[in-house]
Amino acid sequence: MQMGEAFYDELAEFYHLMFEDWNRSIATQAAAIGPILERYTGKASPYVLDCACGIGTQTLGLAQRGHILVGSDLSRAAVARASKEAQRRNLDVTFHVADMRTLSTVPEAGFDAVLVADNALPHLLSQSDLERAVGGMAGKLKDSGILLATIRDYDQLISTRPTMQGPTFYEQRFVHQVWRWEGEQYELHVYLTLQMESEWRVKHFVSRYRALQRQELNLALQSAGFTDIQWLEPGSTSFYQPIVVARKAPR
Repeated sequence: MQMGEAFYDELAEFYHLMFEDWNRSIATQAAAIGPILERYTGKASPYVLDCACGIGTQTLGLAQRGHILVGSDLSRAAVARASKEAQRRNLDVTFHVADMRTLSTVPEAGFDAVLVADNALPHLLSQSDLERAVGGMAGKLKDSGILLATIRDYDQLISTRPTMQGPTFYEQRFVHQVWRWEGEQYELHVYLTLQMESEWRVKHFVSRYRALQRQELNLALQSAGFTDIQWLEPGSTSFYQPIVVARKAPR
């Protein structure tokens, strides 16, 4: 298993517990990302590939908004969960198991937008893997289509190197993270402490990220033929992470 596959396979059953109210987060994120996709594609119902769909946090909300969605993810367990969640909501979404470095395995193409949200790109630990991935995303887009990615603000985090996030208490659970830095990468430890009957139990999940800085991502996007690269800050989007939007240059 590579690039967080085991992490997300193990986390799929519990991922919604990372949120205070997952359904509310689905709606809130769609309300922030949806208008950006609509504005930059010029369509009320854009055709979108969510290539790091996980259990469907963005896919489901955008489909509920009326966007036409295809979801893919490296984690088979996450894709299975996303498919069940879509069926439960009577949403017509196609899902595939696919590594975002090899999107040629996704049969659909000609998308108005490719979405890669929730800090997924920093799982690509080398610049060559990043370039390979965004090149594949460009290949899935129609001419002048857009790539929209959300990512932590690593330009700021690399200077402060935080070692912990949380803990946060939600109903019958605590959620916190521990970050162990090694150069410009860090090992992420997610702890879910759950109240089960008369005792508390801890679920522990581990993955690795790269502190991907904006200039590094800009270079990868440019090498893949993207132009008009724009960074949108949380203050202007109401989304919890910075958003980068880039347009595929017409051939």
